[in-house]
Amino acid sequence: MINKPIDTGRLGTIRCLIAPEPRTTLEGEQRRDREGNPLWITGLVVRQLDGRRLDEVHVVTSGQPQGLVEGGEVKVTDLWGNDWEIDGRSGTTYRAAAITPVQAPVGASTPAPSPAAGPRGKSAGGDA
Repeated sequence: MINKPIDTGRLGTIRCLIAPEPRTTLEGEQRRDREGNPLWITGLVVRQLDGRRLDEVHVVTSGQPQGLVEGGEVKVTDLWGNDWEIDGRSGTTYRAAAITPVQAPVGASTPAPSPAAGPRGKSAGGDA
């Protein structure tokens, strides 16, 4: 098992899919790292730069990421992938030093929702 660094700058947009949850043992106790810090797991979705493809990954961090909102864009710091194989099963686990929310640029605002359209071909109100 070899840890491989992942260049998040080449991944595209990363969003929080599932808010952080405690990473637990089969007995339901929260797992801890070597220093005794509690481990958290966060579901992320990555939109590839070159198309419409999305990849879902679950990333473990030491300590609970703060301020994440499901659907919100995030920044992942020091992301590593670790391939594993046990009893004929295999996969990749992901660890990161931190997952933080991306702040909107200063002065940016969310667009107002467009008004609901009335029936086609008819006025939305008033005398006809």
